[in-house]
Amino acid sequence: MCIVGPNGAGKSTVLRALSGLLRPRRGEIHFDGAAITRASCADIIRRGIVQVPQSNGVFAQMTVRENVLMGGYSIRRDRAGLRRRYDEVKELLPLLGEREDDRAGNLSGGQRRMVEFARALMTEPKVVLLDEPSLGLDPKALKSVFDMVRLMNETGKTIVLVEQNVRVGLGVATHGVVMESGRVRLAARSGEILGHSEIAELYLGGHVASTGSHGNGLPQTPLP
Repeated sequence: MCIVGPNGAGKSTVLRALSGLLRPRRGEIHFDGAAITRASCADIIRRGIVQVPQSNGVFAQMTVRENVLMGGYSIRRDRAGLRRRYDEVKELLPLLGEREDDRAGNLSGGQRRMVEFARALMTEPKVVLLDEPSLGLDPKALKSVFDMVRLMNETGKTIVLVEQNVRVGLGVATHGVVMESGRVRLAARSGEILGHSEIAELYLGGHVASTGSHGNGLPQTPLP
């Protein structure tokens, strides 16, 4: 699922609430039949939700391998399991084998993003939250990153994606959500959202509504 909307719509706030970085003032969050609204970040990770943040999250002075192993911190006492999981992730990402002993700070932006994805996969998550994975990437790196997003989904991970690049984000997603001023204005299959006339005007035709606007006429539709 891809969440789109103007700056300040609340997209990243949704991800931060899901991962436990923010506590909602009201309402509840349920995952796998259990309330996780008050759960700690560590508990949420153990339940199967991980987040790849928007900003550059690699430890520049550490090697690629060390960065990825940090993703398995919660299972660090199971050394055999940690090695097994690293080898499994390494099979998905050839970069780990090619550059695992290099400092992460020497990688390109696209390669750093791949390291962040690999680190997120170390706990075998059920849901991966991605906040603006296209940020700062050139077209070649962008393709590689979204190929990896598709691969993660094909291997059984649910992806919740926040993306300013509407065409790319909705192009890789099966469902989409349009947010404005903290509210869901439209939720539908991604193709329907791309074909929606108001969405096309707001996001694909060069005009983006201000964060304070309420007059776009979009139906407020509950999540599917």
